[in-house]
Amino acid sequence: MTSASTTSPQSSQPRHQADEGAHLVPFAKAHLEGAHKLSQEMAWPYRLEDWEVALQLGRGFVLQDDAGEVIGTAAWWPYGESHASAGMIIVTKAAQGRGYGARLMDALLAVAHPRTITLNSTVEGQALYERRGFVPVGIIEQYQGIPTEHRDAPPPSLVRAMAASDFEAVMRLDQQATGWARPATLRRLIELGEGHVLLQGGVPRGYAICRRFGRGHVIGPVVAENLGDAQALIEAALARLGNLFVRVDTSAALQLGPWLARIGLRQVDKATTMVLGTPLASPGPARMFGLANQSFN
Repeated sequence: MTSASTTSPQSSQPRHQADEGAHLVPFAKAHLEGAHKLSQEMAWPYRLEDWEVALQLGRGFVLQDDAGEVIGTAAWWPYGESHASAGMIIVTKAAQGRGYGARLMDALLAVAHPRTITLNSTVEGQALYERRGFVPVGIIEQYQGIPTEHRDAPPPSLVRAMAASDFEAVMRLDQQATGWARPATLRRLIELGEGHVLLQGGVPRGYAICRRFGRGHVIGPVVAENLGDAQALIEAALARLGNLFVRVDTSAALQLGPWLARIGLRQVDKATTMVLGTPLASPGPARMFGLANQSFN
């Protein structure tokens, strides 16, 4: 696997001449409406509120044309000084094929260097990332829909509502599953949604957060030690939601997908997880069964 320290964007990435009609600037609040318009063009389900949260937690770049219209975006979220995730990399259809995606990505990598970067790529974007040293490490499957029947909540002795006093345990579980330290992201996600913790002997051994996102609600992160515990956490969230649209993004390797399909969520898409640099091995035993979304991971 290529190390970020040996594949420096400054030294080895192709350089692109500045297009007179496109101006690269830091992503700011003033660009949110334009970014939202881009994602609508691509039929991505982000709401304006979802873009706002992404910018609150991360940073990035936009490309603007001479009229000030946003024609491209790229964002990233630092998790300490050694790791980050990247996403929301979009170029308007009318401006594709001019190297704008490469220009945005090179700018992102230059400021994120030397962190190891993780992203989830569409089929169309994979070649762009491979040319910059990213390597595939897994597949993320997107499931969504309205469950076919009401789901009963597990007993509170197994899964209960997350309390403020659970935060340290939740942060430890998240770091076990990802290797990342991202307390600011977790705090914001908890503020935005409803959290649940799974107990063993009264001690939190898994957690899930359900929040408004896209067309309905997303359940994620979902962190648990095994498939049954992950299902129990999702059942707790579904019991609260009732007959509402829900989405879960999960690693194909963890085999949660067949159960999601049985309860009425349909697989509608998949993405390739790619990494630039040396991935940090998650210490476990907790694992990430559901992503916060495909950008935050």
